[in-house]
Amino acid sequence: MTANEPITIGIIGGSGLYYMPGLTDTEEVRLDTAFGAPSDPYLVGRLEGARVAFLSRHGKGHRYTPTEVPYRANILGFKQLGVEQILSLSAVGSLKEERRPLDFLLPDQFIDRTQHRVATFFGDGLVGHVGFAEPTCGRLRGLVAAACRAAGVTVHAGGTYVNMEGPAFSTRAESNLYRSWGADVIGMTNLTECKLAREAEICYVTVAMITDYDCWREGHDAVTVQEIIANLTQNAAQAANVVRHAVGAMRGAGRGCGCGAALKHALMTDPKLIPPATRERLRPLVGKYLD
Repeated sequence: MTANEPITIGIIGGSGLYYMPGLTDTEEVRLDTAFGAPSDPYLVGRLEGARVAFLSRHGKGHRYTPTEVPYRANILGFKQLGVEQILSLSAVGSLKEERRPLDFLLPDQFIDRTQHRVATFFGDGLVGHVGFAEPTCGRLRGLVAAACRAAGVTVHAGGTYVNMEGPAFSTRAESNLYRSWGADVIGMTNLTECKLAREAEICYVTVAMITDYDCWREGHDAVTVQEIIANLTQNAAQAANVVRHAVGAMRGAGRGCGCGAALKHALMTDPKLIPPATRERLRPLVGKYLD
C-alpha cells in the first residue's frame, strides 16, 4: 500500500472480534488525541482492495468495561486517520422471540439507558446540537444488509437497540420493561459510538450480533455460559465474512447522505467567544466551519 492512500473505512470489533481476519499488508498506527489514547493501536491494512483501519473496542485481551471504553478518543482517532465510514460490530441480547441467537440486526433506533459516560465532544465553551432522529446512516445500513445476505447471514435491517450501562446484565424486570417498549436488542456500547460518530460527521452503522435472549425468556436460564460463548465465537466468524462483503461495497461508494455535513447548522456558539484551547482541541471536527 502507499503511505498517502486514504483510509476512508473504519471497523470496530466488539466482544469476540479482537482482530480482522483477511486483513493484509498491515501496520499498527498509534495515535494520541485531544481526548487521550484510543482503546488500542489501529491496525491499518488492506481488505477487499480497500485500505481500512481496524480497532478493538475493548482493547486486546478485553481490558475495558463498556463504561471505561475511551469512546471520544476512538472516534476522534478514526477522524484523524481520514475515516468517513465506520462499520461497528457488537454482541447483544435479544428482546424478541423472532430475533434469534446467531441472527444479526442493524439498528435504526436507540434508547439510551447509560448514566456514567460522556457522549459528546462539545462543551468547554463550544455548544453543538446535531440532528439525531435517524441515528445510523441509512445508506450504509442498506449496504451492510445486502452484505449480510450475500454472506448467508439472517439479518434484520432495522430495529431498536437499548444501550444499558453495564457491566452487569439486566434484571428480569428491566428486561421485560424494555420488551414492553418494543425494543429489539440490548447492548452496552453502540449508542455512545453512534452519537460521537455523528458529531464527527462519519457515517456509522451497527451490526448487532445476537448471542442470547437476555434474561426475559422462560427457561432461558438453562442456557449455559459455554453455549453463549459458542454463539459469540460463531457470530465473530460470520461477522468477518459480512465485513469482507460490506467493505467491497463500501469501497469507492459515494456517500450521498447528510452525515458528512452534520455540523453545518449545529454549532451554536459565537465563534468569537470560543476559548482558544477548545477551538484547537476540536479543530479536526469543526475547523472547516470556524477557520
